[in-house]
Amino acid sequence: MRGPAFLHGARTGLLALLCSTALVCGEAAAFEVVLEAPDELRALLQQHVRLLKQEEKVLPAAGPDRRALIRRTRREVSDLLATEGYFSPEIDIDQQDRERWRLRVAPGPRTTVRNVTLSFEGELADGAPERTARVAELRKGWRLPAGKPFRQGDWDGAKQALMDEVGARRYAAARVVQSRARVDAEAATVDLSVTVDSGPPFFLGPLEVSGLQALPGDFVARFSGLEVGAEYDRNALLTLQRTLQNAPQFASVVVDVERDAAKAAAVPVNVQVVEARSRRLGFGVGFSSNTGYRVETTYRDVNLWQRGWELSSGLRLEQRRQSAYADIFLPPERGHRDSIGALIDRSDLEGLKLENRAVGVARTTVRGDIETKLALRLQHEILEPDGAEKSTQNALTLNWTWVQRAVDDLLDPRAGNVLEFQIGGGSSIALAEQDFVRLYSRYVHYRPMGETDSLILRLEGGATLAKTREGIPQDFLFRAGGAQSVRGYAYQSLGVSEGDATVGGRYLGIASAEYVRWFRPAWGAAFFVDSGDAADSRESFRLHTGYGVGGRWRSPAGPLAVDLAWGQQDRRLRLHFGVAIAF
Repeated sequence: MRGPAFLHGARTGLLALLCSTALVCGEAAAFEVVLEAPDELRALLQQHVRLLKQEEKVLPAAGPDRRALIRRTRREVSDLLATEGYFSPEIDIDQQDRERWRLRVAPGPRTTVRNVTLSFEGELADGAPERTARVAELRKGWRLPAGKPFRQGDWDGAKQALMDEVGARRYAAARVVQSRARVDAEAATVDLSVTVDSGPPFFLGPLEVSGLQALPGDFVARFSGLEVGAEYDRNALLTLQRTLQNAPQFASVVVDVERDAAKAAAVPVNVQVVEARSRRLGFGVGFSSNTGYRVETTYRDVNLWQRGWELSSGLRLEQRRQSAYADIFLPPERGHRDSIGALIDRSDLEGLKLENRAVGVARTTVRGDIETKLALRLQHEILEPDGAEKSTQNALTLNWTWVQRAVDDLLDPRAGNVLEFQIGGGSSIALAEQDFVRLYSRYVHYRPMGETDSLILRLEGGATLAKTREGIPQDFLFRAGGAQSVRGYAYQSLGVSEGDATVGGRYLGIASAEYVRWFRPAWGAAFFVDSGDAADSRESFRLHTGYGVGGRWRSPAGPLAVDLAWGQQDRRLRLHFGVAIAF
């Protein structure tokens, strides 16, 4: 009898122990917690207070465990409110209803910033006029000034912004040596103080490149605009990093310096690179309302002959156009990039069979959002208009292009401008049949409308200065019509009639307005009107107007457009398909 009685007593003691440690027992029960707090704080509390986050809440059976739960909840609420600037809250947990507790939170007055003291040490505090002016700018740009509500996130963000600004130029080793936020809970105010040590000024030393394997040893230096002895500037390093990342030779790039004060007089610029695969073979299919279905293959080698040269070549076969090309781009040199290329292009558009064979050299320069290109080209052209005589001509031409792309997004712009100018021509003393000069300009303006929509305005104009269009290559004359030109008319159908064909004229003028309405992030609709013409004289210039509607889809390559346009002069509907923006 003694054994079973002893076992019964042990079981009873174990059950009591389980209940006292807040495990679920016979007396535990589910309950609900109702939060009563200002709307601006409810989401914060529900997200972080553990008692409110639990989907199934179980009320501890033992009194000590309930008290521990209440203390923990009070502490969590108080700590959360302090991060938002509430340091004297009233927190009440009503337990009168066993199945429904009420958590009442009255945050009290929000603490505001009373005083801000920013102090500086190191060279930045030496009193030199230029440093004094910079200190004044730093104090002016402080993000949490007196009178603003205090939040922990804003306090941390203001300190980080201050350090980013100090360390962005000259002072790579700047650091915060002291920061305090002294809270007066009764007055609901806080006094902030930050002390920053700028450290010594940093000046750039030589490039130290790691990770190069197949590329030439001086390849990275060709991209660099950094000069030994120049003042440290984080933006200059980031510019070099972005430039290298955009180069197809690299898979990843990191550019930085050591924050070692002992090396400040000539800190090495560390460039860590990972080379990308050098050769790529690609295949593609597509369709454009301008030239029909197409198949193409491309071959690219970004380290040709182990010199870092870039070979870009391809063969494109379209219903109404076929082309083969090969271009070799040399590494940059003092901000310029030179290239040499060859092209064979054949097309049959609007009754004009055109074959063009060309070789050329070019120099491209990019500075910020401005790109310039100077190209010298030797070309042989064969024209065969339906119903007219076949002709051939040679020309050595020089063309200069200036483009500024000041937009918020190159692939999908919504705000900004694109401005382009071209001037080029040939001379009778250099193979051409006559002297001619071609002028061309294009302006595209993107204006945001509301939160998602945009208005696109486009103007194009051109003139070829010559006695006649005879003997001038078609590339230096103008045709219009089709997607990205005057919609509602066939591709390159607006021009000069020769026999049964349409050929280029000496004058061009186009105006377009388009409103794009985005219904979803990736899907939208467009409403547009285009008007323009290409002609051989100002007297024969006649505006052709097209208008319509279209669909837009934001693809990885940019917005794709399907437009249905009515050509006012042709009195017919045409479907246009292509990329909605092209630079």
